[in-house]
Amino acid sequence: MRRFLADTRPLANDDFRHLWLANIVTVIGAQLTVVAVPLQIYAITESSLYVGLTGLFGLVPLIVFGLWGGALADVFDRRTILLVTTTGLIVTAFLFFVQAAAGWNNVWVLLALFAVQQAFFAVNQPTRSAVLPRILPLAQLPAANSLNMTVMQAGAIVGPLLGGVLVPVLGFSLMYLIDSLSLLATMWAVWRLPSLVPETVDGPRPGVGLSSILDGFSYLRGHKVLLMSFVVDLIAMVFGMPRILFPQIAHENFGGQTDGGWQVALLFAAIPFGAVLGGIFSGWVSRVSRQGLAVVVCVVIWGAAVAVAGAALFFADGNWAPMLPLVVVALVVGGAADMVSSAFRMTMLQSAADDSVRGRLQGVFIVVVAGGPRLADVGHGWVAAVAGTAVATAGGGLAVVVLTIVAALAVPVFIRYRVTPSVGRLPD
Repeated sequence: MRRFLADTRPLANDDFRHLWLANIVTVIGAQLTVVAVPLQIYAITESSLYVGLTGLFGLVPLIVFGLWGGALADVFDRRTILLVTTTGLIVTAFLFFVQAAAGWNNVWVLLALFAVQQAFFAVNQPTRSAVLPRILPLAQLPAANSLNMTVMQAGAIVGPLLGGVLVPVLGFSLMYLIDSLSLLATMWAVWRLPSLVPETVDGPRPGVGLSSILDGFSYLRGHKVLLMSFVVDLIAMVFGMPRILFPQIAHENFGGQTDGGWQVALLFAAIPFGAVLGGIFSGWVSRVSRQGLAVVVCVVIWGAAVAVAGAALFFADGNWAPMLPLVVVALVVGGAADMVSSAFRMTMLQSAADDSVRGRLQGVFIVVVAGGPRLADVGHGWVAAVAGTAVATAGGGLAVVVLTIVAALAVPVFIRYRVTPSVGRLPD
């Protein structure tokens, strides 16, 4: 049984353990904001179209600052960057609290704050990911990524459950305040890190301008396996992530309230719950050699699960039973598959890239991973406004299955990609 349970070897490293433990607190607070922002917008407007604008307002800073943040991480001390961006996240979370406590109820203020928050997040995340190969052996990266994602997704369960249930009782302001306070745990862990100046390389040091960012894309263009890992993730997230529809689905299909309730809490928690299950039983991921094929299989399972959830909505008539359990189970299965896929894709990127370009590639990764769902928010919001939530969800899931298979057949080197788990990457 221990062969299938999570590989905990990375926790023996003090720096990784401190970051991991801090995330247990921080992620719960962050997920309260993830739930509270769309719920507050939907409570003000009762429109998924307005809620979908969070995708647009989050996408632009994610692209700009994600790419620029990756360039910064290849030049400056990564510990310093994490300290500055974590401070920015604390301040923006507190400003969310201020607007809610003041009762402004202004959609555009919410969206503006969300955009600023995403800018800090976009610089923080590629820097944080680029740190792992500096503090851990390459052979432990799959396990470390699985452990990190398990914590993130566990918070994504507790956060929505607490947020969906507590927002109608305690209000939005308290949710935002908890987020700002929880980030102090991450600040403590980052403060304890050693200096993490990028490794020196032959030739001139990279800059932080547009040419440096383009050099990162040039590096990526020459590595088909890495490029395909981004392509399949974009397919999975852009077409198959229906989270922006959860408030409307809970309200219209399952009789929930417009400002929260247990139905929307279950929907938001289902995907991360599946991811946690996948993380708990992720001991096998370090032993998989055909990581490219594993990613394709996992993404197809994700798309099929979303399609099943969408199909169930055609038969939901406002009564939560029996279709809500089917939707939740399908999303749980999809969440487990997505977690495994993410762990493999992150490992490919961390182990294959040189440290001198690792930050910039992580910037591209965060743009894809976080930007894809933002595009999905906009697209699903528009499709649902025209054709309904069932069509938007089921159609997106089917598109994931078809497009992933087509992409894999078009670039067979991705399916053939192998690693030696005890060593790391093999040549393409």
